[in-house]
Amino acid sequence: MQNSCIAIIPARGGSKRIPKKNIKNFHGKPLIAYSIEVAIKSKLFSKVIVSTDDEEIAKIARSYGADVPFIRPKELSDDFTGTGAVVNHAIEFLKAQGEKIDFICTIYATAPFLQEKYLIEAYEKLKNSNARNAFSCTSMPFPIQRTFKITKDERCEMFWPENFSKRSQDLEEAYQDAGQFYWTKLKEKSDEIMFSKDSIPIILPRHLVCDIDTLEDWTRAEFMYKSLFQDEFDKWNSLKKNLDKKEENLCIAGEILKGIKKPVECPHFGKLCNPGNPLGAPMVSSEGACAAYYHYS
Repeated sequence: MQNSCIAIIPARGGSKRIPKKNIKNFHGKPLIAYSIEVAIKSKLFSKVIVSTDDEEIAKIARSYGADVPFIRPKELSDDFTGTGAVVNHAIEFLKAQGEKIDFICTIYATAPFLQEKYLIEAYEKLKNSNARNAFSCTSMPFPIQRTFKITKDERCEMFWPENFSKRSQDLEEAYQDAGQFYWTKLKEKSDEIMFSKDSIPIILPRHLVCDIDTLEDWTRAEFMYKSLFQDEFDKWNSLKKNLDKKEENLCIAGEILKGIKKPVECPHFGKLCNPGNPLGAPMVSSEGACAAYYHYS
């Protein structure tokens, strides 16, 4: 029997440090679109659910192919509610609708470097094990054993002074949460925390990991993304002159990106407009909203 896998993407509307972070434009499309598109493209999930308290986020999420079957209650949308409570709410809602769920994958909305191959690797390892979780992580760039803090009088104090003279290569490597995805096998029960013996770490290269919490993080992520995908930017620039003229009269890209209309509502979708002859930006990249609909709907 095939396992039932559901992806849940929490996306609160009240981001403080970066207003509207989850739908802020990141290299041509809303940040949340990257997570939705990779989840759909992986073909692992029977549903990709976005849990949000914000109607604008809901519209945009739907335009990129996600399901938004409910608007999250206010009591689960404040600054203090953890991801676990949000995911559990979604699970209970789906079960109440008769949904059979074997695996849940929580995917963060702020993961533009998410890649389907790591989602698949995590699922394959988890389903063939007795572990409860599998999650993304990456190695620390510097030995944590040689870190220090700055004291109140603005001096330095090592956490582990005994490691000051040790070589980096002689110290045990440490890892950190990559903040991209967290698989859970619901039939396996455990009282352990995520970072424990009941979890399988999926190690990502450091150049695919960037936590986006501040504007400085955002700028760094933009530079990283452009560096990694320069070929796509070159392709886009070469097509842009023609696209601008075509969009004036034919393309409804603006309405699609705002969630007002879905790609299939465009009269030119799949006909005059297709990946071989794109009329607008959403059909150019394989990860664009229209291209994703064209290939996977």
